Amino acid sequence: MSEGVEWGLHSCLNLAWVGSERAVPSARLAEYYGLPAAYMNKQLQALARGGVVYSTPGPRGGFRLAREPEDITLMDVVGAIEGREEAFQCTEIRKRGPGAPDETPPGSCQIDLAMRRAELAWRRELGAQTLAEIRASVDRIAPGTAERVRSWFAGE
Repeated sequence: MSEGVEWGLHSCLNLAWVGSERAVPSARLAEYYGLPAAYMNKQLQALARGGVVYSTPGPRGGFRLAREPEDITLMDVVGAIEGREEAFQCTEIRKRGPGAPDETPPGSCQIDLAMRRAELAWRRELGAQTLAEIRASVDRIAPGTAERVRSWFAGE
């Protein structure tokens, strides 16, 4: 998974704390973490195409969450940035090399089946966790974070 997923998740968390009343420019989100603005904008554009955030133009424009944090899962963010393709692609390597059978081995490739089961469990787990749950966890273990984030993005 690319670091763009981490950047996207943290940006969405910050937008959740800022709230829907204020749009945050991509350059400001990048500045918060000391990241390249162009690359951050690329991640935010992917999130916009995925329906996780939306952008508003103009001098007070920027990005906002497209849905409530309760309606955005970690899988929504991962899928928007990384794509929805399966992570593992079986190429039937078991049919190649010295000693490979002349005909298709019986049954499905067990490695392919195991990888698909693991990926499905991973996707289900990410799909079960919402941005609101992450926000609540951070608020619980690091009180004051939301206020610091809102203040920083307000330019105070």
